Amino acid sequence: MRYELLVFDWDGTLMDSAARIVASMRAAFQELGLAPPAPAAARNVIGLGLSHAVAQLAPDADEAMLARLIARYRAHYLELDDTPTPLFAGAADVVAGLRAQGYLLAVATGKSRIGLDRALGESGLVAHFHATRSADETFSKPHPQMLLELLDELGVHASRALMIGDTEYDLLTARNAGVDALAVCYGAHAPERLLALEPLACLSAIDALPGWLAAAAGAHTIHDETP
Repeated sequence: MRYELLVFDWDGTLMDSAARIVASMRAAFQELGLAPPAPAAARNVIGLGLSHAVAQLAPDADEAMLARLIARYRAHYLELDDTPTPLFAGAADVVAGLRAQGYLLAVATGKSRIGLDRALGESGLVAHFHATRSADETFSKPHPQMLLELLDELGVHASRALMIGDTEYDLLTARNAGVDALAVCYGAHAPERLLALEPLACLSAIDALPGWLAAAAGAHTIHDETP
């Protein structure tokens, strides 16, 4: 099938930001006198909206403490932590190339709007995306609302869209929206966890995406031409 719209997750799919997310989350807990989550636990919530992620990591915290954790996490991630957050190798060329091929491109992320805008600006990719959604603008993954809003904004039927992500939250969001899902196996969640949700494939690198899309489009063409 030749998709019209490709929707990318951001953290762990296009940007290698897991180390900073984990460090910032642990620092926020420590700063407020709470036991920091284990690195694996902090990594597990990557992809959720921040309020959902913090609530999952601190289930006994009251609303005031959750708000303080969110504020301190943002301070560490955006200002205090200097852990590098590069794009994955080949990501910039892949995005630019897919835009040049005529695909509609979008981002659906657990980041906040301020965080996404900053990342897009620093990455140099902002001009390539036709639409974006962040978790503080709508429902958090795995709720389908992000995808449904993007489909509506760009005028694309769910059957012509593909969600690309590195966590089970991305794959579940796609399933809940009736959208095909493609996993990448180098991000926050382990390949076996992703494969259990039966994505179309699990790519080992982002630069494998154009070839996979070309093969998918070719298979669709052959199928269409078969009597």
